[in-house]
Amino acid sequence: MAKSIICKHYQRILSQWPVDLLRPEVSFQKTIQRRIDTQLKHPTTPPQDNVVSNQTQASVQISRPFNEQSELEQVNVLYSFLENRYTKIYPLSERTMKPASNPKYYDDLLKELNEAPTRSWFQSMVSRWKGFLRFS
Repeated sequence: MAKSIICKHYQRILSQWPVDLLRPEVSFQKTIQRRIDTQLKHPTTPPQDNVVSNQTQASVQISRPFNEQSELEQVNVLYSFLENRYTKIYPLSERTMKPASNPKYYDDLLKELNEAPTRSWFQSMVSRWKGFLRFS
């Protein structure tokens, strides 16, 4: 299998990967794209690491040979996350999802996570203070 096919797999994965609404400044897609660009598309210019020794800076080339088997394993892992294979293999029991001490905990958590990206600054501050002051 050629590098171009592995690149196509990565591109397909990136096109389907969900965007993190809570932390939009941290993008998994950009990280993987940078890795594709440096390791798979432009392997003729190996990455360099800057080393400082005795107040002298030197660039040391890091050799990372292309390993097709390793890349395919990594693509497979990313596909497994996209397809929720582990959730299907290891489903959570009702007892885990609704603990006796607080049965609505995970429902409330999901609700909170869905609302968080659309909150205004003021609403965020009110929610923070509600967390500090519990009136129930």
